[in-house]
Amino acid sequence: METNATTRSGHGSQARKATASGWIGSALEYYDFFIYAQAAALIFPQLFFPSGNPKIAIVASLATYGVGYVARPIGAVVLGHWGDTHGRKNVLLVCMFLMGLSTMAVGLLPTYQRVGILAPVLLVVLRLIQGFAVAGEISGASSMILEHAPFGRRGFYASFTLQGVQAGQILAAAVFLPLAYYMDDNSFNSWGWRIPFLLSALVLIAGYIIRREVHETPAFEKEDASGGLPRSPIIEAFKYNWGDMLRVVLCSLMNVIPVVATIFGAAYAVQPSYGIGFSKSLYLWIPVIGNIVAVLVIPYVGNLSDRIGRRLPIIVGALGAGLLSFAYLYAISIHNVPLAMVMSILMWGVIYQGYNAIFPSFYPELFPTRSRVSAMAIGQNVGTTITALLPALFAYVAPPGSQNVPLTIGAITFGITIVCAISAWSARENFRVRLSDLGEKNATPIDKLSYDAMRAKSMAEAKKAVA
Repeated sequence: METNATTRSGHGSQARKATASGWIGSALEYYDFFIYAQAAALIFPQLFFPSGNPKIAIVASLATYGVGYVARPIGAVVLGHWGDTHGRKNVLLVCMFLMGLSTMAVGLLPTYQRVGILAPVLLVVLRLIQGFAVAGEISGASSMILEHAPFGRRGFYASFTLQGVQAGQILAAAVFLPLAYYMDDNSFNSWGWRIPFLLSALVLIAGYIIRREVHETPAFEKEDASGGLPRSPIIEAFKYNWGDMLRVVLCSLMNVIPVVATIFGAAYAVQPSYGIGFSKSLYLWIPVIGNIVAVLVIPYVGNLSDRIGRRLPIIVGALGAGLLSFAYLYAISIHNVPLAMVMSILMWGVIYQGYNAIFPSFYPELFPTRSRVSAMAIGQNVGTTITALLPALFAYVAPPGSQNVPLTIGAITFGITIVCAISAWSARENFRVRLSDLGEKNATPIDKLSYDAMRAKSMAEAKKAVA
């Protein structure tokens, strides 16, 4: 029955529609999330905090970025429960509206010079709402795509969730680029920075039009029809899958790489108090180029994981990206723009994708349908919450004027990626386990010969459908 359901949805238009909606929805929602990240590193220290002490302003601004992640575990509990009891489609719509409205509100905030301490207070409140909203996005979208995907191609299809996230980051930086380049500093700091936030109105409208057309997954509908939906998927997740949830927490510490690449790296390169002297418009190209490469690499890595498994690429990606963080920060420290771009492409655009492209299939495959969104959302968001506090920590342990910034921050980063690699190594390999058996401790993978044959058939049918 499970195979027939998967065949009907996965080999037809359902899998493609689910993947497209997950890609576009993630891109739109993470556009909102990352324009805040860019602003927190580039201009919020001057706008929302006292200007008397630039070091304190940088730390405080980066801390507001981290505050958004503090709300993510709460959002994971609430939105994960909603996704497991009311469906994947419903939770994704809720996430989108909360994110869009709170982001638009940031663009309307008064600055510290106008209202004093109320400005950073309001900024923190809206960032908390953003963090709450985004907590259900990846787990909901990944579960939706995974449950629609044909057997043997789950890694490939689910990877498009993160390709959408990378595209959202490109869009976020691309909106800032012409503003930072063509506007003088006074105009940009007074009103130009608000434009990307207010454009979220268009993001919200487009996202709603796309996501209202998404069909619920056959796996969830089957659970619902049989009366198998749990009253408390969170309790079930902790009761039966706490070990895998802990693995997700530890693997999600890999978020340290985008923190280094796009948050601390931006402050280190651009803020005058660090003395590096990158211009805003110049630095913004570094993560843009890295993300463009990532968008191209992600589906190939996702497809590779369907052939060789999820764990090995994650381990290689974690350790490789951790090592490259030293070189990336060093390139910034010596103001070598070409080298910084090359290191960004290697660390962020290529090697990190060994983890980034695969976790949207690796994580949900650890859990059963009944509690999949809750378990993944809680584990992932607890892990990313820990790493999102790192920008402020980095600015504290390596503040403006300190020595050996690349060595200090690189060592912390590499230590964290080692923990991630060990956690991935300890997990079960589930890429050849049927959807209906995922989350079962004693689930038996399909033998490699049969799996390869089924995967080849799925790929042939996909090509025929496109043709």
